[in-house]
Amino acid sequence: MSIRARTLAGFGGLFAAVFCVAFAVAAWPARTAGFDDLNRARPLAPLGSEAQCERYAGLPAGWRDDAKAGMVHLHGGTFVLGSTRGYANERPAGDGLTRVGGFWIDQTDVTNAQFAEFVRATGYVTDAEKQGGAAVFHIPTREEMNARDLAWWSWVKGASWRHPTGEGSNIDAQMSQPVTLVTQADAFAYARWLGRDLPTEAEWEYAAKGGQEGADLDTAPRDAHGKPAANYWQGVFPVLNTNEDKHVGLSPVGCYAANGFKLYDMIGNAWEWTRDVYTGEHQSHTNGDTAAIAPPTHRHDTPMVIKGGSFLCSRDYCVRYRASSREQQEADLPASHIGFRTILRDTKG
Repeated sequence: MSIRARTLAGFGGLFAAVFCVAFAVAAWPARTAGFDDLNRARPLAPLGSEAQCERYAGLPAGWRDDAKAGMVHLHGGTFVLGSTRGYANERPAGDGLTRVGGFWIDQTDVTNAQFAEFVRATGYVTDAEKQGGAAVFHIPTREEMNARDLAWWSWVKGASWRHPTGEGSNIDAQMSQPVTLVTQADAFAYARWLGRDLPTEAEWEYAAKGGQEGADLDTAPRDAHGKPAANYWQGVFPVLNTNEDKHVGLSPVGCYAANGFKLYDMIGNAWEWTRDVYTGEHQSHTNGDTAAIAPPTHRHDTPMVIKGGSFLCSRDYCVRYRASSREQQEADLPASHIGFRTILRDTKG
């Protein structure tokens, strides 16, 4: 049986019933503070709808003048890391109660516009540019599906953050989209340029849960009107995207409502790098392990935790458009569905 057939058979039936319930808001217990008064009078991103994200140029207010431009502050708190309702590698350790300190975090994924400013200022060259290519998703033909597993992934010569589908492509009309085709090292380089860091898995998940607990966190992200509340795949993966969420591929940041901590796109659109090494039960990528299509000369680097799912996650394949979802990605493997956001931890006095 092919990888695709095994995955569809194993995960499709199990999760279809669990994750088709509409997304709802649950109350946050008193033990957590979350979004706090340090955000008072600070400009928040003017995002949260299709009209607003279409107008956004990709650079937050105060960019390069304010060291925390585009960020919000989260007070530290205790939450349950993981979920008992998803995949085996998401199960909490013990009761799962996990404490995180306070930190500032980007309201959105780092955009192409922000990353371009970094490159202009530093002359930085990404790993994909050095490697000469990257893993790029495309909707496969019937012939491709019959010919090989993971037919939706290809190693594309010349693909990089500047050229998302390979040589000849550009990001001129995509400056407010998440920067992708960057490795963990690329993400670290950008973060350090701003005096920031990448979040740990726990910090990222605390932020993504946005002040919620309970079963609603593990349902398909839909709003009170039944419409998709994030950019994920509707239809039959990987051949039919019904475009119910109005975006077939990556969307600009902030097209959907923010979570309870005023953060956009923590679920769907692009997976996000964390700083943590992946440990726990090994599972292959359910969007297809991109390492499988890398050139034979590509060395296998340390698997790192990525979080949040992407535009490729669907009800019948992946089902990782959830705050507790976690996946592994080789640290030096750039792919078209992975981006990042940065944090700035509170100084301990």
